[in-house]
Amino acid sequence: MTNRWKQRPPGSNWGLFGNDDQRGSMNLVGRPQVLKGLEEAKEGLTFSLSLPLDYPGGTALHPRRHAPRRFATLRGGKNEGEQCFCFALSRENPFYSDVYSDDVVVLHTQYSTQWDGLAHVGAEFDADGDGVDEIVFYNGYRGGEHVKPARRAEGAVRWDTYEDPTASALGIEQLASHGVQGRAVMIDLNRHYGEENHPVGYADLMRILQEDRVVIERGDMVCLYTGLDDLILGMNRKPVAEKLLHSCAGLNGGDQRLLQWITDTGIAALISDNFAVELMPKAMRQSARHAMLPLHEHCLFKNGIHLGELWRLGELARWLRKNERSRFLLTAPPLNLPGAAGSPVTPIATV
Repeated sequence: MTNRWKQRPPGSNWGLFGNDDQRGSMNLVGRPQVLKGLEEAKEGLTFSLSLPLDYPGGTALHPRRHAPRRFATLRGGKNEGEQCFCFALSRENPFYSDVYSDDVVVLHTQYSTQWDGLAHVGAEFDADGDGVDEIVFYNGYRGGEHVKPARRAEGAVRWDTYEDPTASALGIEQLASHGVQGRAVMIDLNRHYGEENHPVGYADLMRILQEDRVVIERGDMVCLYTGLDDLILGMNRKPVAEKLLHSCAGLNGGDQRLLQWITDTGIAALISDNFAVELMPKAMRQSARHAMLPLHEHCLFKNGIHLGELWRLGELARWLRKNERSRFLLTAPPLNLPGAAGSPVTPIATV
């Protein structure tokens, strides 16, 4: 029992890492896992695992998330209103030879290559045991108290309508301060399914691990290469939603044996080059109340397992396949942005 909850969801690990824990299963990535990761850096080759942050492009795949918008900062004083981009300081003082460029970005934190933080997905659940559901997040942190909605900004339009939403607990800075460096393991789903939109369940995954001789241990960060990153890059910021949403494999979040395997294995993080790690549901069940994305619920809400989405895994996966390897050193801290529910990330793999 903690001050925040009297009962925890079935299949959850709340309290496992302490009553006030905010890092979840990333706690498993300690000094031993860093050393195991360093042992995999045998060739000194590095791979950037980030898409350009203006990919996939447009809003066809997610109408609420927009590509980055950049603006030039403005010069102050007598030149207020002029842009500071390719700006020659000699315009202000003839004795200066410097030229400066300075910009601003409006960035949707989960538009492109990203980490889902633990404040990203919660649930309506009776944590108090009084028969009434409340909004709660991992380890019993409360909506409205620890994860606070934004206030409406005066005179706001579009993206700046609701200002300063804040996860005072479970913010992405908790992951950033950890560092996120350790051993990772690649599962090459593309090798087995190509562009087939196959929901990978427990039986499928066990067969793949056996055939490819992939071993996953407690504290490993697991990457799933589906090939969707290659399709996204090939569309050159003009995504065809119908094509992308019906291509390549992904985990079957509705497979309870698969979810139990994730728990039992002690995975520290799950990462994929697709949109959600799990395949997006093609139809909604109506028979009982349920999570729209069950793997998100299981990982983020119940077990504190961070999810990485839209990573660029193709080049690394092909190198590992050619060299009959599956393990590598992964370094992937998010932006240290206090209070955010997610973050862009530029991961680096070293082999």
